[in-house]
Amino acid sequence: MERVQIGIIGGSGLYQMAGLTGIEEVSVDTPFGKPSDSFLVGTIEGKRVAFLARHARGHRILPSELNFRANIYAMKKLGVESILSASAVGSLQEEHRPLDIVIPDQFFDRTRGRISTFFGDGLVAHVSFAHPICGHLSDKLVSAGKLCGVPVKRGGTYLCMEGPAFSTLAESNVYRSWGMDIIGMTNLQEAKLAREAEICYATMALVTDYDCWHPGHDAVTVDQVIAVLNQNSENAQKLIRETVGLLGEERSCKCGSALKSAIMTDPAKIPAATKEKLGMLIGKYIS
Repeated sequence: MERVQIGIIGGSGLYQMAGLTGIEEVSVDTPFGKPSDSFLVGTIEGKRVAFLARHARGHRILPSELNFRANIYAMKKLGVESILSASAVGSLQEEHRPLDIVIPDQFFDRTRGRISTFFGDGLVAHVSFAHPICGHLSDKLVSAGKLCGVPVKRGGTYLCMEGPAFSTLAESNVYRSWGMDIIGMTNLQEAKLAREAEICYATMALVTDYDCWHPGHDAVTVDQVIAVLNQNSENAQKLIRETVGLLGEERSCKCGSALKSAIMTDPAKIPAATKEKLGMLIGKYIS
């Protein structure tokens, strides 16, 4: 199969990609199990892309049940170098209104016990994660928004909660007091694993509601979230298509060398099974 350079992860309300042509459904096996679903591989704006429904088509997988490692490893196996992630989020600040699209540049972790690294089993690595979103990819999203007339907001912090229940009022107010901007349940683990896999990663956060802190949104419901997502999905897909068209063959960021100084373990001490399992990630640094 022809190499795929761009991956798209669709979250709640985005289970397929309009404009994708020459579609081939591809199942990918990984050492970490099966990804959320088969990949839809095709062409957008003359470029090969792989689309994955994060929660599976039909929305069958809880945020806490997602096999993040398999999803990102499969992207790497397909040849992906850049991932555009679309996610439904709640707003923690008045300025981020329902139907807005926010491109966050930071994460704050409130999940519990999720696996968010490929490493372990005799191999220790510590990637830099001070700036968890690829700035170059975010720049392209902002430029794409201007070109296709879809307003986007650059910057802010995405608080990643465990779920699946929405926040309590006390939690929502505390997160606001901390200066958090938006709240979701999935993107932090994707971003960490993408960094370890040396893949550029950026989030399109689709604001669906004001969480429960807002007087007009004291009880967020799934029906409300889906109604807003359906309105926003067209803009999200326009933004994705335009961004894909702007991405070039070469990357100018440091994401592609994130493991260069991250591996701590003496190569001679890495177990053969671990070396084989992670060969696709570490092969260019450890023979």
